[in-house]
This record gives sequence, C-alpha cells and structure tokens, in this order.
Amino acid sequence: MRKTALALCTGIALLAFTAAAQAERLSIAIPSGFVPFMFEEDSEWSGFEIELWEAIAEENDWEYEYDTMNFSGIITALQTGRVDGAIAAITITSEREETMDFSHAYYDSGLMVMVREDEEAVSGIDDLDGKTLAVTTGTTSDDYAEANLPNTEITRFSRAEQAYLELRSGRVDAALHDTPNVLYYIDTAGDGEVKAVGENLEAQSYAMAFPRDSELRNAFNITLLAMMEDGRYAEIYERWFGEEPSPR
Repeated sequence: MRKTALALCTGIALLAFTAAAQAERLSIAIPSGFVPFMFEEDSEWSGFEIELWEAIAEENDWEYEYDTMNFSGIITALQTGRVDGAIAAITITSEREETMDFSHAYYDSGLMVMVREDEEAVSGIDDLDGKTLAVTTGTTSDDYAEANLPNTEITRFSRAEQAYLELRSGRVDAALHDTPNVLYYIDTAGDGEVKAVGENLEAQSYAMAFPRDSELRNAFNITLLAMMEDGRYAEIYERWFGEEPSPR
C-alpha cells in the first residue's frame, strides 16, 4: 500500500513538474512561410528572422515552440495575448502599436507591385485603376490597397503564395506585397513568369511583436542591440541578403 501511495505521489509530482516546464515554454507565432524571413525546409525552420530569434532566445535561455498560423491570425493572437511573441515580417505601424508592443526595428522594407512578365499596361501603382489586385489579408499591402486604390478590385488571400499563384494563373492583373518577399519570389520561384514594377512604396520597418506590456521585449532589445554592436546581427543579415545592413 505504501509503495502504491508513494508511486502515485511521485507520478503526480512528475506530472506537475512536466506541466510547469511546458508552461514556461514560450509560444512564438510564425506564418507558414515568408521567404527569406522564415520557411520550413526538411522539417526544420530557417530564414533571417528565425536565425535572429533563435540567437537571441539562446542567449536569454528561453525555451520556446513555434505556433504556425496565417498572418491575420498572428495579429489577433498578439492582441489577445494567446502567444508570447511573433516573428512574421511584421511592419511597425501606429495602429498596431495601439494593441501590441514592438522590438527595435531590424529590417527596412516597403511594398512592391508584381505583374506577369508579359504585362505592358501596368508599370506601377498608378496603373491599377480598373484592374484586379491580389493582396494578403491583414497585411500592410491590404491596408494600403484599401486606403489608396478605390477603383481597383481587391482579392484577398490568407498567404502571399496564394496571391502570387493567382497572378501567374491570370485571374488577377497584379499582386501587392512586401518588397523583399516579392523580389525573392521573382528570383527564386517565379520561373521567369513575373516581374516587379514601379517604385518601393511606403517606407516600413520590421520588428518582433509582443503582447502589450510583455516582459520579454526589454531583454530581446538588449540582446538585439548588443548583436548590432558586436557584428553578429550583420553576419546574419549578410548571410540572407548578400549585403551589409543599413546603419541603425
């Protein structure tokens, strides 16, 4: 009887310890893919933001797990505190700062129009009147199109890759998304069928996002700034973008 009671107590203690350990693991939201910032290859996550986050997490002894969801779901999860943070090429905007916190910016971006290679009628954002445009739901490209393109028919998708395929299939005239992702897609997966047109729109910056008043942000920023000062950030940046980062 004593052995049974002891085994039962030990089992309960072990379960409690395991639950506590699991509770201490951070839940980090990421999209299913956004090259070259995060993507899954051979069942492993890779990319610029993945590598940056993992270096900072290791230095702070943070245990974590990735929670994959579409971009609009990530924003909602941050606003409701369902996750501890998110790396998703998230643009800092005044509207988002009302409901979540951001780290220091670590990548400068913008928006770019992409069209099919044989497209001659669209050479930039001003040529989209009366055209159809694919965007990704909840992103700054969605916000920009809604605010600035009243005469353009906007089609929304949960993933950028879906918008790009819609363009390549000829069902829309153009796609609008974050400049680095558009250019990377053209260079690595566009098969010569698509091209970028016009200027880089809307100077933007990416940062890691946290729920309001997160205790993680300060530690993240301290480590990020240290990496920017000692060259580790530049090494990661150059590995993914082939050039030195802009001075910060």
